[in-house]
Amino acid sequence: MKYKSKFSKYVTCLVLLFFYLPMIIMTVNSFNSSRFGVVWKGFTLKWYYKLFQEPQILNALFHSLLIGFASMITAMILGTIAAFCIYHYRSKLQKFQQFLIYAQLGIPDILMGMSLLLFFIALNFKLGLLTIFIAHVTFCISYVALVVLGRFQDFDYSVIEAARDLGGDWWTIISKILIPFLMPGIIAGGLLAFTLSIDDFVITFFVTGPGSTTLPVYIYSMIRHGTPIIINALSVLFLIVTIVVVLITQKLLNREDVV
Repeated sequence: MKYKSKFSKYVTCLVLLFFYLPMIIMTVNSFNSSRFGVVWKGFTLKWYYKLFQEPQILNALFHSLLIGFASMITAMILGTIAAFCIYHYRSKLQKFQQFLIYAQLGIPDILMGMSLLLFFIALNFKLGLLTIFIAHVTFCISYVALVVLGRFQDFDYSVIEAARDLGGDWWTIISKILIPFLMPGIIAGGLLAFTLSIDDFVITFFVTGPGSTTLPVYIYSMIRHGTPIIINALSVLFLIVTIVVVLITQKLLNREDVV
């Protein structure tokens, strides 16, 4: 039993090393003064300074943040409504809607990107920020809906019935009971949607248009023409933002608030 425990620890360490070693190397190289990051030539922050002096990168970052926040807010609203309808109305239509939400999570990104591209072309829709926004909302809704549905598992529906017996209308019930109870799940789902949106490449690559390049697509174009060391600094900042968002999301999901 003792040897099995040690073996499992070694395997766990090797797996963690396999996952995180590339990120550790990337982080170290982002502070390397070497232009190509192959040989360590001293500590520097010049790549971070240079990062904020590139107008094209800042423009792509602005597009990513704009689409990320817009798709997050829209997905939070639509996903919460979808979760409530699935929870409250037990009809065949809502079961079919639940199936569509779960099926969305299993569809490959490349298939979804191609489908959306063909859809926009069929409608003669100009590719740009709007098409990226629509595409991101399409896959973000499912994640928000599932997180909010998980929040509904701890909800006592008799509270709503009691509020209605006391004369409360639906607007009062929604604003005073449902929204406060679901808010941790809504925010957690929204942060998850924001992370997925700002980090998406495959779907965005298919539905992007001239002048609407997001940061992941721009990074891909930079890598195709070489491996500039500035990408390491940009990736480290992306990694920090992602970790912070994930930690906040996890903290919200672990809350045990009750009505």
